[in-house]
Amino acid sequence: MKRIPCITRRRFITAASSAIGWNIVPRHVLGGPGFVPPSEKVNLAIVGAGGQARSNLKGLFQLEDVQVISIADAAESTNLEAFYYGGAGGRLPTKDFVEKHYSQKSPNYQVSVHEDFRVMLEKEKSIDAVLCATPDHLHAYVSVLAMRAGKHVYCEKPLTHNIWEARHVAKVAKETGVATQMGSQGHSSLGTRETIEYIQDGAIGAIHEVHIWVNATRYNIHLNDRPTDTPPVPQGLNWDLWLGPREHRPYHSVYHPFTWRDFWAFGCSSLGDFGTHDMNTAVRALKLANPTLVEGYGIGLSNAELGPYGSLIHYHFPATTERGPVKMHWYNGGHLPPRHEALEDFKLPHRGALYIGEKGVIQHEGNGGAPRLFPTARRAEYTKPQPTLKRSNGHHRDWIDACKGGEPASCPFDYGAELTEIVLLGVLSQRIKRPIEWDADAMKVKGYPDAEIFIREPVRPGWDII
Repeated sequence: MKRIPCITRRRFITAASSAIGWNIVPRHVLGGPGFVPPSEKVNLAIVGAGGQARSNLKGLFQLEDVQVISIADAAESTNLEAFYYGGAGGRLPTKDFVEKHYSQKSPNYQVSVHEDFRVMLEKEKSIDAVLCATPDHLHAYVSVLAMRAGKHVYCEKPLTHNIWEARHVAKVAKETGVATQMGSQGHSSLGTRETIEYIQDGAIGAIHEVHIWVNATRYNIHLNDRPTDTPPVPQGLNWDLWLGPREHRPYHSVYHPFTWRDFWAFGCSSLGDFGTHDMNTAVRALKLANPTLVEGYGIGLSNAELGPYGSLIHYHFPATTERGPVKMHWYNGGHLPPRHEALEDFKLPHRGALYIGEKGVIQHEGNGGAPRLFPTARRAEYTKPQPTLKRSNGHHRDWIDACKGGEPASCPFDYGAELTEIVLLGVLSQRIKRPIEWDADAMKVKGYPDAEIFIREPVRPGWDII
């Protein structure tokens, strides 16, 4: 098995700082951290070249002022045909994908490739921004390393794998001042903004309850524990690097290239996959933060290794000066909320949200769908409010504009961390298999010190997040 020399934080940051000497006028000297003049292209690096990276690339290819110049992935090539992304992942197929696109206008366009993203950040001094599309367990490490190096960062959701990481990533983003965006595209949708405007306009009066659901379940439905067989590591995969901060375990195809999310060591189950997408509108509209009680229940087999087939999570948010207390309920695995009479004969979709108010209900599809107002009588008498929230130019577009000195993107890391923490509290309750009373100020579960190992997970030597 191939193991790479550890590149320490101190060595990396020292090298990054000393290398500035050969730049005559570094961009950051001209205009602050990671400064990119509005007239120039943003030089982008990809860390994690799987299916989600390819989805992001298709969006970024639409932007004329972005160019991908470097790719890092622990895998040389992976076959994704068995999964919904299709095609191939890994650094070499992604290099071909990127070069084919840019060569249409710039013949012989070339992209550098690296096995280790740390080596890439040391060597590729022209990188302005980094897009992280690794498995969840590496999000925080990659994001912090890149921000400390002065790079703007776009990180896929959930922003981090544990609560301490979420707060630390937000802290580093504030300290460094770089442009950030969590990859949850529904945050930039028109439907998200319209639903928030409906709610804040009082379309259904005071809201005391929200239901959110998605029919997603575990990928490895027949697996009951960590696999015991030990197939060979595929050629071209640096398995030790892929594991990153996690303790060593033998390679298995249930981890890489795709279904790692089922395992607590690497992912956060379907709740972590969809939670930041679908809770966002409620969290923003009602300004939800710091639930005092979270009751998480797994549906079907779950243990220290594997997340459940489905989840039922109850979040209790205390009253504020602007609203009363709110209960938010999460369902995944095929379960739906109780039927509300205001919906009349409307059939709930497989994924969506439902807001219960004093004058009616609002329903929308998941990931930023447009609002539907019920009952019919309330919809007939209600006048749609005038827009009050700034419309997005696109999730990637907004981030690139922020990289070039524009306004912050729609889901910067300060907000992304708060939303991720709410999701991770549901994950935490499931992992410790009990309701939790949350002390947000102390970042502790009241009366249960055994939760600490999940709030800030241990990492292997050399993988500390600074």
